[in-house]
Amino acid sequence: MDRIHSPQSEVTISFCAAAGLGLQTAEDLARQMLSKAGYYVFSAREYMSRVRGGNNSTQIRVSTKPVRAYVDRIDWLFALSPELHPNITENITEDTKILGDASAMEKEISSLGRKMIDLDLAKRASDLGSPKFSSMIVAGFIAGIFTLGEDSADQLIEKRFKDGDLSAKNKTAFRVGHKLGKEYVAGKPVVEIPVQSDREEIFLDGNSAVALGAASAGCNYITAYPMSPGTGVFSYFAKNAKLLGSVVEQVEDEISAINMVVGAAYAGARSMTTTSGGGFVLMCEGLSLAGITETPVVVHLAQRPGPATGLATRTEQADLELALYAGHGEFPRALYAPVNVESAFRMAARAFNTAHKYQVQSIILTDQYLLDSGYDIKRPDPSSVPGPIHPIKTGKDYKRYAFPKKGEYVSPFGVPGYGEGFVSFDSHEHTEDAHITEDRSLRKAMVEKRLKKLEALTAEAVLPIVIGPEKYDTAVICWGSVFEPVKEAMEMLGCKDAALIACEQVYPLSEEFRKIISSPCRKIFVEGNATGQFSRVVRSLTGTGADETILKYNGFQFTVEELAGELDKLLNVRS
Repeated sequence: MDRIHSPQSEVTISFCAAAGLGLQTAEDLARQMLSKAGYYVFSAREYMSRVRGGNNSTQIRVSTKPVRAYVDRIDWLFALSPELHPNITENITEDTKILGDASAMEKEISSLGRKMIDLDLAKRASDLGSPKFSSMIVAGFIAGIFTLGEDSADQLIEKRFKDGDLSAKNKTAFRVGHKLGKEYVAGKPVVEIPVQSDREEIFLDGNSAVALGAASAGCNYITAYPMSPGTGVFSYFAKNAKLLGSVVEQVEDEISAINMVVGAAYAGARSMTTTSGGGFVLMCEGLSLAGITETPVVVHLAQRPGPATGLATRTEQADLELALYAGHGEFPRALYAPVNVESAFRMAARAFNTAHKYQVQSIILTDQYLLDSGYDIKRPDPSSVPGPIHPIKTGKDYKRYAFPKKGEYVSPFGVPGYGEGFVSFDSHEHTEDAHITEDRSLRKAMVEKRLKKLEALTAEAVLPIVIGPEKYDTAVICWGSVFEPVKEAMEMLGCKDAALIACEQVYPLSEEFRKIISSPCRKIFVEGNATGQFSRVVRSLTGTGADETILKYNGFQFTVEELAGELDKLLNVRS
């Protein structure tokens, strides 16, 4: 076999294997041991909508500097199962090293006009007692090509496999792979060995960041009917319910999920439900109930391609308008769209603060790519999150929907049993003390009372992230998870006359963003949907939208290279 002689500053490793072969185990081990060794790591997963079979893939970028976005390049491909997807085969180049089991993959790799390096995984894993050991051999091989120690994953393996005998067998499999990898590179690491420093970063993915942000804001009640990709946040709470002090309810459907969080919030809980587009549709009536009762509720809406079931495990940004207009009638809300992992922590916490401060509904818009991607970040600080806003102790004359005093926006929020006041709740239009009314003047006043909160929500809206020169001819505008790939693409191009504008809050729009939109610069919107939904929303609110758009809607995330190519075409066009 050929040997590698000169270490690089970055490589991209892709794993492809059928569900059930331990792909996630190999990825987790590789990522953790490389981070521990001082490398910066970015990982992203894509997977098919099935429990077993198919062909899932994971990308890991390993670098001596921070990396945060998905790329086309594949330097090392570990192909464990047949039927590689086009998103993999289209990115195989002459420089890609393809490794796997010849008995399973040689025919397919040959049809691509390439040769593969046979690791004889089936036999080696069988000799160890199970086909699943093939993923552990791969993890060991990766440790070997980075010249990590053969014991570099021992503690991780012991933590993952509590059974002593199983742990020992996995260690043996790891060492088999480690020997092969170290021999392959002849003792020279594929990426320069990083200078060890007192780095305090931790690896965090989007699911964990949303959950930790919500927990830091005091979330103590969460419901869900499992639906990809929103289940990861719920699972994090379920695994850590005792530590986080949260009640976790897996319910029979999404209607129950939203109604239970509305009821819990009425009783004083800081509640959230997590779902995806199809589930969120079922929540619309409950969201409207929260709207008229002015009940603080947070919904995590993890976007995936629709309509209907669509592509159940892929990514898209096509639910913005759904979130904005969901629920019958008119009532205010706040929509947050985290742009990266750090933002996911901040915006989840912000959503809770907004919901309780203004007694509105906050919706956190993420997507599969953001949730299932992760990288090294500075450890989030829970103490930076504003403390919970507690219910008042009610008096005998308490009126839940009393009209606010001048300069204020909300009625006093009390809960049953805390104080002497009568606390009521009704889905009809109501009087100040929560009794049903059909009085026309009172109805008008109550609608205006609720909608007036938009003034405060706008005044406190999250400012856009602006990266680039102070004066620019072109604004490249994005929201949500598109940010990091666009940012790296613009850095690659060395854009001097263009600025990147990223929105973490997509409704209501901040005054600062409105100023940018009203300026005479050219505006390019980059979105993961087919119709430019954010551009349409912005145009409806400001009268100005996109001059050009870059859109993607095939179920996969933008890559850095394709964005660089599209932006280069547009930024070089002169009118």
